[in-house]
Amino acid sequence: AGIGDYFVDSLLADTESLSLYAGIHSEHFGFFRLLGKTFPFAIYYLVGEGRITVCAILDMRRDPAWTRAELQTRSEAGPV
Repeated sequence: AGIGDYFVDSLLADTESLSLYAGIHSEHFGFFRLLGKTFPFAIYYLVGEGRITVCAILDMRRDPAWTRAELQTRSEAGPV
């Protein structure tokens, strides 16, 4: 019980850490990638024009080919 709340809180904390550490992570598939601290998820983001844009939060247990295709689809769609 409560694991869903813990999951969301953990990913939100990881995402909020980007306000301090954006741009220091390695690049993958054209995006910076922050690995989640607690769960096997990655936060893919871009840095530009004085802001951070989170493009995807994806499960790292997926096939890397699926991840690449998903990120390419999102980058072609442009900013929301």
